[in-house]
Amino acid sequence: MLYRFFLSSLPLFILAMLAMMQPAHSQSLFERMVMPGPLIHGHAKFEKKCSNCHENFNKSSQAGLCLACHKKVASDLKSKTGFHGKRKDISATRCKHCHTDHKGRKMDIIGLDQDAFNHALTDFALKGAHRVAECSSCHETGKKHRDAPGQCVACHEKQEPHQGRLGKKCQLCHSEEKWRTIKPYNHDKTKFPLLDSHKKVRCQACHINERYKDLPTTCISCHALQDVHNGQLGNRCETCHKPDKWKSVIFDHDKNTRFPLRGKHKKAACKNCHKKGAGDISKQPQPQQSWAPLSPVKMKKPRSCYACHKKEDVHKGQLGKDCAKCHNPKGWRKDLSFDHDLTRFPLIGLHSVVPCEECHVTQSFRKTSRQCANCHKDTHHKGRLRAECSLCHNPNSWQLWIFDHNRQTNAPLNGAHKQLECHACHKKKNPKKGRSIKFCARCHTKDDVHGGKFGSRCGRCHLETDFKSLKIR
Repeated sequence: MLYRFFLSSLPLFILAMLAMMQPAHSQSLFERMVMPGPLIHGHAKFEKKCSNCHENFNKSSQAGLCLACHKKVASDLKSKTGFHGKRKDISATRCKHCHTDHKGRKMDIIGLDQDAFNHALTDFALKGAHRVAECSSCHETGKKHRDAPGQCVACHEKQEPHQGRLGKKCQLCHSEEKWRTIKPYNHDKTKFPLLDSHKKVRCQACHINERYKDLPTTCISCHALQDVHNGQLGNRCETCHKPDKWKSVIFDHDKNTRFPLRGKHKKAACKNCHKKGAGDISKQPQPQQSWAPLSPVKMKKPRSCYACHKKEDVHKGQLGKDCAKCHNPKGWRKDLSFDHDLTRFPLIGLHSVVPCEECHVTQSFRKTSRQCANCHKDTHHKGRLRAECSLCHNPNSWQLWIFDHNRQTNAPLNGAHKQLECHACHKKKNPKKGRSIKFCARCHTKDDVHGGKFGSRCGRCHLETDFKSLKIR
């Protein structure tokens, strides 16, 4: 029995003896006999000493020996970074599961398929324009893939126009989609927060020649050419202007001057009153104290509206220079407050609701006639009565007339004369003033059956109630 065991164990015994007989620094005869094939070119220097990668009779120790040599991979597994560290199935897998050796010097035991490789499993996921970039543009030939640079400036240094003055964190401003696509930079962290319209300004507009330090922050340093005041109002532009629009003005004219802006004056542009040119401000007619605290230039005493609006005076000075008697700052034609009763033609009755233009055809108001006939065409009397319409009519209505023939003439109407129309006696056009009909014969010649033998004073015999009625029987 013992003999059989000795015979069966003899090959192993011989092999063990041969291994012990070999020097420690070289490969044993046994190792040369059992080695499955040559190592890859990168491991060739370890081929003469199997213990670099293998421990006799202990397969589980091989992964530890691999990581002892490949320290960067070991670090990735520990920190869970990189390709090996991010894959959950690698930490529990032996290295030889993916990287088999002893396949010859030219064998590629990495087995990387660039077309199918998932770059998202690395520390540098491909986004934007990086997705279509050639692998060779980042991974140089002869270097390990893990040694490819991960910083933007490492690849784009030649495209970096800032010359390193903004640091190396390009991703803070630039996008991976396009190098020229700029992300919104948080300018609020600087000494000059970007407000309103400044947010839309290109960086190069302020940072000329890539200058970022010691830049001036006053408005006038950038907008001197846009200063329509030619420096006359000082350098504190923000006192009047807002950063949302250069033309937006926040100056409080009511509080800072003696000329509160009312009506349309609120919408008027500053330049409409404050003309350009050195010294012009002091000559302005506006009743304004000064542009202080922006400028030491003071204004003269308040002046009238006429000083500014002389060219707009459609009355050509005929109504004087006190425009405020009729007009107000809301508008030249809005809410006119002229009291017509103070003129020689008070507006009474229907005249009070007639638009000014009905009588004042032109703006020369003083030349407007006060005669009724000039406005009211005589279509009824047709000139048979005097042109003094007011003797009979009143402004409340043409139908309401108040002429008293008995009191206002020397020919009182009695009897049948009371019922007659005016035109029954007044037949001729353009009658002379003061002319009256005193004799009956002027109207009743046709009715005189006497043929004029008894004269023209018919009233001696006839009554006015009826021409056929006689006083003498």
